[in-house]
Amino acid sequence: MRWFLFLFGLVLAVTADGVSGGGNVTYDGRSLIIDGHHKILFSGSIHYPRSTPQMWPSLIAKAKAGGLDVIETLVFWNLHEPQPGQFDFSGRRDIVRFIKEIQAQGLYACIRIGPFIQGEWSYGGLPFWLHDIPGIVYRSDNEPFKYQMKMFVSKIVSMMKAEKLYASQGGPIILSQIENEYGMIQAAFKEKGPPYLRWAAEMAVGLQTGVPWVMCKQNDAPDPVINACNGRRCGETFPGPNSPNKPAIWTENWTSFYQVYGDEADIRSAEDIAFHVALFIAKKGSYVNYYMYHGGTNFGRTAAAYMLTSYYDQAPLDEYGLFRQPKWGHLKELHAAIKLCTKPLLSGKLTTVALGPSQQAFVYRENSVDCAAFLVNNNTRKNVAVTFLDSVYELPPKSISILPDCKTVAFNTAKVSTEYSTRAVQTSQKLDSTEKWEEFTEAIPTFENTSLRANMLLEHMNTTKDASDYLWYTFRFQNDFSDAKYVLNVTSAAHVLHAFVNGAFAGSTHGSHKNKTPNLESRVTLNLGTNHISLLSGMVGLPDSGPYLERRVAGLRRVMVKDSHGDIKDFTNHSWGYQVGLLGEKLQVYTDFGSSKIQWSTYGSFKHQPLTWYKTRFDAPAGKDPVALNLESMGKGEAWVNGHSIGRYWVSFLTPKGRPSQTWYNVPRSFLKPTDNLLVILEEENGYPPAISIDTISITKVCGHVSDSHLPPVISWRGQNKTEQKSGNKHHGRRPKVQLRCPPGKQISSILFSSYGTPSGDCGSYAIGGCHSLNSLATVEEACLGKRICSIPVWSQKFGYDPCPGIPKTLLVDAQCT
Repeated sequence: MRWFLFLFGLVLAVTADGVSGGGNVTYDGRSLIIDGHHKILFSGSIHYPRSTPQMWPSLIAKAKAGGLDVIETLVFWNLHEPQPGQFDFSGRRDIVRFIKEIQAQGLYACIRIGPFIQGEWSYGGLPFWLHDIPGIVYRSDNEPFKYQMKMFVSKIVSMMKAEKLYASQGGPIILSQIENEYGMIQAAFKEKGPPYLRWAAEMAVGLQTGVPWVMCKQNDAPDPVINACNGRRCGETFPGPNSPNKPAIWTENWTSFYQVYGDEADIRSAEDIAFHVALFIAKKGSYVNYYMYHGGTNFGRTAAAYMLTSYYDQAPLDEYGLFRQPKWGHLKELHAAIKLCTKPLLSGKLTTVALGPSQQAFVYRENSVDCAAFLVNNNTRKNVAVTFLDSVYELPPKSISILPDCKTVAFNTAKVSTEYSTRAVQTSQKLDSTEKWEEFTEAIPTFENTSLRANMLLEHMNTTKDASDYLWYTFRFQNDFSDAKYVLNVTSAAHVLHAFVNGAFAGSTHGSHKNKTPNLESRVTLNLGTNHISLLSGMVGLPDSGPYLERRVAGLRRVMVKDSHGDIKDFTNHSWGYQVGLLGEKLQVYTDFGSSKIQWSTYGSFKHQPLTWYKTRFDAPAGKDPVALNLESMGKGEAWVNGHSIGRYWVSFLTPKGRPSQTWYNVPRSFLKPTDNLLVILEEENGYPPAISIDTISITKVCGHVSDSHLPPVISWRGQNKTEQKSGNKHHGRRPKVQLRCPPGKQISSILFSSYGTPSGDCGSYAIGGCHSLNSLATVEEACLGKRICSIPVWSQKFGYDPCPGIPKTLLVDAQCT
């Protein structure tokens, strides 16, 4: 509660241009107009099913404290309508509860209904049952698809209207989206593309929500739908609204990028994000949405093909909802600086002024008093001094300085004054007692015990109907030769393939996000007489993008057996038996009820074989820090806690640097009981469960690295600037500061490093330089020890003397939070 009250107070302090639900929403060529007022709006994507209802209030509060006005979410059709006409809006699916929480915290909402959403979500959010509708072609001028699409969109709109959640009804929803990046694939549908586009726009507008609709990456979005930009550099790449009467909107500003198994994390700096947001606003942009602001977790089987279970962990709020610093804090400062420019931005006239070969100013002036300027340096290598309105300004490389009064710099995108934080992992419980683990070996089916038969290789997705990641292909054949050495060759269009011959493991292979057709070639030993071949085709999520998604194929494409003489038998068009899913899935052995219905064996009772289920029990860690499973010792599979799937894991798929793409897997506190939690693991490979641990995730260190050339906190600009204008004092009371903040429940327990002078390095690695104040440690300890929040000005008088007069100085502080 104390944390919530702190956030609430902080929000009141930083959002003077506050928002509230309700009001008529229109737009013009400058911005959205809410209740008669033009708005500069900052938005952040938080997807309700990628977190839990218990997390929503904290995530939304932290987003608001970061200076956001709007929370954006996709709407997930296949999550809500898993079977035709059967809807589910419970738990993490409760979009109404999510929107109401946004409203309760005084923010606006944007819902991107799609209903095709891509979003690195399995099948792009479309329910797989659409596949079975005769004659259907997704996202085309196709009557079966348009009928189903309209039914779902109308369902969502009706729900929002019934709860009075549109701004036109007094609710928080100010914007909706129809379709998603259709412009990228429209040409593939030829003459069927443009009519579908027009129909989608007319259908959405016809639902009369009372708020505008947008289409992203759709430069020809039909009136009155607004065309919007997606990408990292929309200030540079967006051609602009397709009508002078539409505002410039950025629906996806990628704060990092999605990550697939086998790839390294994509890191995007706070400085780069801030530069491109400032540039977009400088060029008359009025709405920026961060994708993602909090990515969260792809629980269960919801991730698209090869996507990590962790989603956009590098966002301003990480997977666990912790602050990702300095990204969160630097963007908060950016938002505050831009909001200081609101009046001239929305009412003033824009002029551009060349300041150099790669430098320019965007100036908004309404009258002789209200003026704001954005000074841009596109040179990526060096500082440049520019003259603007008879004053000289130093612009760091690839940066934008924001001057809310056309005189004083309030913020520079390349100058990070906010803290850097370090996320740490603490082992709470090791599950290393083999006596506490039990195992259940998955049965390997043979042709005889299958009921689904065909004289051909069936397509994987159409056979499983997305009920499972797995499809067994089985066949039998007669070996009449004493020569038992053969080569099994399988061509697959699935993601993973495991082969078993006469019940014994015979080899595996897998594809990747770039190579989606893995082939298996394995030497096998066959019996004289009848032999049973069982091939497990596995998907790691369904595809989520591209035209003609309904035509995609997966599963086995060709199966051959070659003997030592080079003779080949092709079993592609043979008599095959099929089993959808695994026995353990059917029995739901990951639940308490299902687990109690089977006979588990003591760990190590049998020779280890791939496809084994393991279970144990554990107690929840004390405290409130986020919880994660450390699965470093495992290979590939899925994990459940108390019947909740925490998602697929694939630790054995290493990146080019030889490390797993993801090691820790999020276990929300709401999934846990205080004691006796059931953990069940499906391991496809050769993992070692006794090395699994239950860990907690927390921020343990905070670091500040600020020079005397940095800018004071933006919050000090407004009042001090007025004082300066009246008194003639320059920068009175406004100094750069190192500001440190430990997470709730923690305080600064020790100062690990402190140097005022010329310290070398940065918050990742540092050392005392040639100039160093001997009072550095004592001064910082006095200001910070025992406190959760502290602030130290970068000022020689604070440290008692100037350790090296005439030399620019820096303060670097690294502190421990406990």
